[in-house]
Amino acid sequence: MSSGTDRQNDALADWLRIRTGISWPRWSGEPPIAAEPLASDGFRNFFTATRGGRDAEGTARVLTSLDRVFADAQQGAELTFPLMVNWQRTVLHRKTVDFRTMPAFAKGGRERYGLAPETLAEFQRCLAESTSPDVPLPSRAARTYLDVLFFHPFDDGNARAAMLALAFLLAREGVFLLDVHPLQATRWADDTDGAADLAALLGILITAAARRQSHGSRS
Repeated sequence: MSSGTDRQNDALADWLRIRTGISWPRWSGEPPIAAEPLASDGFRNFFTATRGGRDAEGTARVLTSLDRVFADAQQGAELTFPLMVNWQRTVLHRKTVDFRTMPAFAKGGRERYGLAPETLAEFQRCLAESTSPDVPLPSRAARTYLDVLFFHPFDDGNARAAMLALAFLLAREGVFLLDVHPLQATRWADDTDGAADLAALLGILITAAARRQSHGSRS
C-alpha cells in the first residue's frame, strides 16, 4: 500500500489493476427488505449535515437527486452511466452533463485519473458488475462506490455521485442505512486493504440497519 505521497501516476489504472484481486471479506448477513426509505435515512442525514450549513441550494439539489435515486431503485432500474447523468444534472444544476473529457485530479492533485478512448466503456462495464451474484452485497457496494470515485466520471461532484450510486445500489436491494458518516474517509486507488475494510464496514452498517428494522417491525 502506498503512503499517499508522490501520486502522479494514473490512479485509475492503479484501481483497475488491483480491482479484480481484492480479497473481499465474507459476509453471512441478510439485508433488510424495506419497502421505502426509513424516516431517518442515513444518506439524507449525511448530505444535510456535511453540506447544509455551507450550501443550502446545493444540498436541496442533492436531496432531490436522492429522492430520484430511491424512486429509480424501487422501479428496479439498472445502474448505468446515463442513469447517473440524470441524477448529476440535478446535483450540478445543469441541462447537460457528460463524461469528463480530460484527465482529472483529486486530493489536492495527489491523485490523477487518466482518460483513454475506452474509459467510458470500461466504467459502464464496471457499473454492470454491481449485480454480480458471486460477490456479497457489502463488497459489491464498496466496489461500486470506489469505481465512481476512481473513474471520476464527471468534471464536478464525484464524491456526491459516488454516495448516490451507493445509496441506489443498496436501496435496490431493500437496504436503507441508518448512518453513513463512518464511510467518510479518504480512499486511495491502490489500497487493497482499504477497499476490503470499506466492504467490512458496509457489512456492519447493513447488519445494524437490519436489526433496527427487525426490532421496529416487532413493536
